Amino acid sequence: MKNKIASSELLLNPDGSIYHLHLKPGQIANDIILVGDPERVDMIAGFFDSTEFRIQNREFITITGSYKGKRMTVLSTGIGTDNIDIVLNELDALVNIDLDQREIKPNKTVLNFIRIGTSGALQPEIAVNTCLVSLKAIGFDGLLNFYARRDEFADSEFEDAFKAYTNWSHLLASPYVVNCNEVLYNRIVDTEFVSGVTISAPGFYGPQGRELRLKIADRNLNSKIESFRFNNLKITNYEMECSAIYGLSQLLGHQALTICITIANRITLQANPDYKGVMKLLVTKILDKLTQ
Repeated sequence: MKNKIASSELLLNPDGSIYHLHLKPGQIANDIILVGDPERVDMIAGFFDSTEFRIQNREFITITGSYKGKRMTVLSTGIGTDNIDIVLNELDALVNIDLDQREIKPNKTVLNFIRIGTSGALQPEIAVNTCLVSLKAIGFDGLLNFYARRDEFADSEFEDAFKAYTNWSHLLASPYVVNCNEVLYNRIVDTEFVSGVTISAPGFYGPQGRELRLKIADRNLNSKIESFRFNNLKITNYEMECSAIYGLSQLLGHQALTICITIANRITLQANPDYKGVMKLLVTKILDKLTQ
């Protein structure tokens, strides 16, 4: 007899939908665009030829439809890796767990996650409005450290070098480093993109070195991050979700890639809050790449 997943571990709503996302099996496509901002869901779905449905619960909005004949889903995650933990586990459950029987399916479905977001650059040469692809992600959040097998997919040499170079505080979660999916990278990335290493921070202010009324513990951390190099790679930007998407995708057997528009440069102190036109161009480019 197979082991059933207890109702306390896999929560379902009275209508049979998954607890947070309010989605049922069959309501998501294999290609899923993840965005932080709920308003961006309707913008992206506005390019679809047709839509099947729109479902919302809290900050999680999902639209599944068709673009140039290809079925796609766009979903808002809200901000932070804690939300990504919810979203990726529940999306995986929709395709790889029999929700009626509460049993893991023997044959697994692979999902493609493409995060389209915004970020702040950490190198002076990266101009505002640059489209940055995350070759690697460094998780300052510690999420992946709660899961078994994290060392099978983490770049331990990069982690050790980074912690030594920055004199990483023992009071902080140990950073983890994970790679993007090579197949998705080759499918989507071209010469118009800049590739680099992304930090996913567990906050927008202190964890990214911003000071308002509260002083931060290490005021030199961003300068150390800017100067850090490992195997000819440098850290290019801050955002707040990529590391969890990459880490959980690898653990669950899915494919993931993050592309962010640079809306600020933390070194040159330039910013462009009016980036929506650039975002629309990036969205249409990625949608077209997914249909090829």
